[in-house]
Amino acid sequence: MNTWIKMKKLIFTLFAAFLTLLAHAQGQEVEMADTMRSNGKIYVVVSILSIIFIGIVVYLVLIDRKLKKLEKEK
Repeated sequence: MNTWIKMKKLIFTLFAAFLTLLAHAQGQEVEMADTMRSNGKIYVVVSILSIIFIGIVVYLVLIDRKLKKLEKEK
C-alpha cells in the first residue's frame, strides 16, 4: 500500500510540473510549432513524446518492483 501512495505522489508531481510547463509555454508564439500544427505533424511529435515518457515510467516501475523483490530476499 505504501508503494501505491508513493506512485500517486510521483504521478501528481509530474502532472503538476507538466501543467506548469504548459502554462508557461502559452505566452510564446513559435513559428515552427505553427507550421507543424498546420501540417498536422505536431500531433505525431506529441504522440511519440508521450509514448517515450510512458515507456520510461513503466521501465522505472518495473525496476522498482525488481529491487523490492531483491531486498525482500536478503
